[in-house]
Amino acid sequence: EFCTRGYSVMLGYWDEPAKTAEAIDTDGWMHTGDLAVMREDGYCTVVGRIKDMVIRGGENVYPREIEEFLYTHPDIDDAQVIGVPDAKYGEEVCAWVRMKPGRAPLDADALRAFASGKLAHYKIPRYVVVVEEFPMT
Repeated sequence: EFCTRGYSVMLGYWDEPAKTAEAIDTDGWMHTGDLAVMREDGYCTVVGRIKDMVIRGGENVYPREIEEFLYTHPDIDDAQVIGVPDAKYGEEVCAWVRMKPGRAPLDADALRAFASGKLAHYKIPRYVVVVEEFPMT
């Protein structure tokens, strides 16, 4: 949502002129790398980050979009999607998922069946890794 209390200014990265030049253009605008869509009500919804994009066989895949979809699965508590190297497609989609308490782990086939017809075929994770927790640091 838009900030209603004011705004902040970033002048640059401390002692990092090259990084500053990458992030702030000559007019002073900071390019965050966030990807967003404008909703009908005039607000934006952040859908991912440019640097988080996976390129699978020439198709741009945004992990955040797939993660949001995976949250709709009744057995998934949390999800992280990444790109992994692939000889044929350049990158392939891999989903790391944490199950809700007491739920049986999903395998790649079950997740693909859930996503079939709901996600474009190139966005459906090829690999699924079930974990107990994600590193938070």
